[in-house]
Amino acid sequence: MTQDANVGTGVRTRPRKRLFPFNAEQTINLLSEFGPLVTMFVVNAIYGINVGTWALIITTGLAIVAMLYMFHRPPVFPLIASTVTVVFGALTIITGDPMWVQIKVTIFNALFALFLVGGLWVKHNFFKYVFDKTFHYTEEGWNKFTWSFAIFFLLTAVANEYVRRVYHDAEFYRIFGYSMSGVNVWILFKVAIVLPVSGIYAWVVTRLMQKYRLPDPAHD
Repeated sequence: MTQDANVGTGVRTRPRKRLFPFNAEQTINLLSEFGPLVTMFVVNAIYGINVGTWALIITTGLAIVAMLYMFHRPPVFPLIASTVTVVFGALTIITGDPMWVQIKVTIFNALFALFLVGGLWVKHNFFKYVFDKTFHYTEEGWNKFTWSFAIFFLLTAVANEYVRRVYHDAEFYRIFGYSMSGVNVWILFKVAIVLPVSGIYAWVVTRLMQKYRLPDPAHD
């Protein structure tokens, strides 16, 4: 009876595992790492860069508390992104030029891509260092994972720079029947295209990484 029940449970949970390959601890880790960035994108699109920056700072603080409580370490990505955003956001406020907060994405993503490649070059995989306690992959898997994201960050930097240069902040454009300034077009591009594409890409890459997955040490 017990064996049959276990088999039945395995059959029921296996499809869900294929769709969402993370356990509770991994889910908290991902939300703490990327939640503040998602919050910044959404709030920035609705209320503007000033409120978006504050949303990033506040949610980063909450993520730090959650991560310290769960894993005894701060989230790396929100700390880096919040520092860069505050600096470039302050430049935009001081100068009144939205170019600074727009070009921040180009600079940050391009430099981060180079940083990932540089880490691979010197045999210090950044993603392995950050996520090794949550995900367990082979060395080949970590390297492919990092290379794929380095390329993705570089492509998003190029796309961001293209939109920033084509749609000027002082001009208005007709997008989906609405008149938008160049800055609003850029914000729409980040929220409606970059954000969902990033989420889908991360999900697909994580699914592909399952073939490099190692057994959880806790269950050895």
